[in-house]
Amino acid sequence: MNHKLNNHPTDCSSTAVVILNWNGSALLRRFLPSVISHTIATGARIVVADNGSTDDSLSLLERDFPEVEVMAFDRNYGFAEGYNRAIAAIDTTYAVLLNSDAATPEGWLQPLVEFMDSHSNAGACQPKILSAENPSVFEYAGAAGGYLDRNGYPYCRGRVFSTIEADRGQYDDTAEVMWASGAALMVRRKAYLDTGGLDKIFFAHMEEIDLCWRMRLRGWKVYAVGNSSVHHLGGGSLPASDPKKTYLNFRNNLLMLHRNLPDRVRRKRLIVRRLLDAVAWLRYAATMQWADAAAIIRAHRDYRKMKAGLTDINGSGADLLRSTPEAKKNVLAAYYLRGKHTFRSIIQS
Repeated sequence: MNHKLNNHPTDCSSTAVVILNWNGSALLRRFLPSVISHTIATGARIVVADNGSTDDSLSLLERDFPEVEVMAFDRNYGFAEGYNRAIAAIDTTYAVLLNSDAATPEGWLQPLVEFMDSHSNAGACQPKILSAENPSVFEYAGAAGGYLDRNGYPYCRGRVFSTIEADRGQYDDTAEVMWASGAALMVRRKAYLDTGGLDKIFFAHMEEIDLCWRMRLRGWKVYAVGNSSVHHLGGGSLPASDPKKTYLNFRNNLLMLHRNLPDRVRRKRLIVRRLLDAVAWLRYAATMQWADAAAIIRAHRDYRKMKAGLTDINGSGADLLRSTPEAKKNVLAAYYLRGKHTFRSIIQS
C-alpha cells in the first residue's frame, strides 16, 4: 500500500533522487516521466548523473526534461564510482540511488523520508521493489529487503533464489534487514560517505550488499519500508543465463565474505563456501552447462588474486552472519532439500 499525498505532504527537500545513466536514452524516455511526475512536487531534487554517454541522452534531457539537474561526467566511471562521484557532489541529507529502469508511483518518496527522519540510526532503506512488467509480483533485485544466510547466500522477503512471490501485502510492514536493494536505495549521505560508498572492485552485482554490510559494521541499521514501492524492470545489465553473471555472483560473494567477516571465522566460512561452490560446479557440469562451470573456476581464481587488495575492515569484530535468526538459516538446505521456497517458510522452519 502506497503512502498517498495529503493536505500536508512531507517536505522532501532534504533528498536528491540520483539516476545514473550511460547511453540509456530509451530508458530515460520510458521511466523518467513517472519519476518527475511523482517526485518534483515533494520538493526533492532529481539528478541524472551521466557517465559519458555517446547517445542522445544529454540532448534528450535538455530538450524534454528541463526539470532535471544533469551532472555530466567526462567519461564512463562505472556504476559504483559514478554514484560515488554524484553523491559526493550533492549537498542533501539523503540520496536515493534509483535505477534508470525504475518507475515511481504517486507517494513513493514521502514514506522513505519520513522513516529516515524519525530513525536517526538508519543508514539506508528501500521501498518494496515490484516488477515493472507485472506490478502484482515482486522483482528479483531486492524484493522487500534482503538477508544473507549462514553461508553468505543472499535471499529476500519476497524472493528466494528463482522463486518470486506475488505481492499480497505480506511485506507491507517495516523491517530491519541486512541489505537493501540497489534498484532504489535511499542512503543517509553521511553514512554513505563515511562508509566509503560503493566499491568499484565489484563491477556489478552485490555491491549494495557489501555497502550495507559495511554500514552495519559501523553501527548503522538498514531497513525495508513497506508502505512505499517502486516498479523495476530489471535484467538490463546481464540476463540470468549469461555466464558472466555466474562469474560475478560467485566472485563477488567471495570478495564480500572475505572483507566483512571477522578474522576468527573467515577461514572456516570460506572453506565451507568453496565446498558448496564445488557442488555448484558439479551441478553445472552434470547438466553440461560448461560455460557456467568454467565461470565458477574463473571466479575462484580471480578471488584469490584480488583478495590481497581488499581492506580488512572487521578484524575481530562482529560476525553478522550469526547475529540474527535470518542469518543463522541454511537457505540452500531449506530450499533444495526441504522444499521451503518462500522467505516466511524458511524463517518458520
